[in-house]
Amino acid sequence: MSHRIPAELVLDARALLGEGPIWDVRRQALYWVDIAGGKVHIFDPTTGQDRAIDVGQPVGTIVPRRNGGALVALRDGFAALDLETGALTMIADPEAHLPQNRFNDGKCDPAGRFWAGTMRLAEDRTGAGSLYRLDPDLTVHKMWSNITVANGIAWSHDATTMYYIDTPTRMVVAFEYDLATGAIANPKPVISTPDGPGFPDGMTIDAEGMLWVAYWDGWRVVRWDPATGEALAVIELPVQRPTAPWFGGPDLDVLYITSARVGLSEEALQQQPHAGGLFAARPGVRGVPAFEFAG
Repeated sequence: MSHRIPAELVLDARALLGEGPIWDVRRQALYWVDIAGGKVHIFDPTTGQDRAIDVGQPVGTIVPRRNGGALVALRDGFAALDLETGALTMIADPEAHLPQNRFNDGKCDPAGRFWAGTMRLAEDRTGAGSLYRLDPDLTVHKMWSNITVANGIAWSHDATTMYYIDTPTRMVVAFEYDLATGAIANPKPVISTPDGPGFPDGMTIDAEGMLWVAYWDGWRVVRWDPATGEALAVIELPVQRPTAPWFGGPDLDVLYITSARVGLSEEALQQQPHAGGLFAARPGVRGVPAFEFAG
């Protein structure tokens, strides 16, 4: 039976679509994005200060860069972001021919390649997205197609498996993953929740190899054993739309969770005033350091 873990509000951000939290070990800061607000946020938990950088368009995710600064996946493709000046340098737009698409979630793999997927903005979005890999030499490779809402991504500690979520499928699949080449193959479902709660969104892996998945419209984050498909722990939240978890803090033992308020009625927002906030829990396990972009 899964045990329950409390969470607290650490930043009443009221983000429209908070997403993509990631801890920069060197800066000791949490990066996260407000996709719909077009902003990258830098949160310092020691001071409680949160700085927002307006990037001028929807931004799906952010990753630290080994050479400093960060990379982002925007509506218009991959870009480098100077975290001091806010300057953007566009790198590649693999879907320039698909103006209805934007990038959504993504992270770097153990070799420092940046993976991020796309989705269509229109209502009919089934199969309109793809998963891309930006290599350190700044070449882009389309890795998988026919994705509807590209979301959580994580790698096993032995770097032989890539876990991945296409939200409407209500599944986490495990791809065979080749660290040397960045190739993926043979996706197999490891976690399936056809009856809810909610829809699987963002995901991270802890030091014990267990997966933490946020459930959009599910009011919770769940810890899963990908080997058995068993739910191990639940973090219940006071908001309907948690979006993504990530471990941060000096000891990587604080699980930060972003959330959204987009699409909620006025009545719903009155009942959950902290929707769009940043939450934190101490689940008793640690995360692993984020992989940085190696280019």
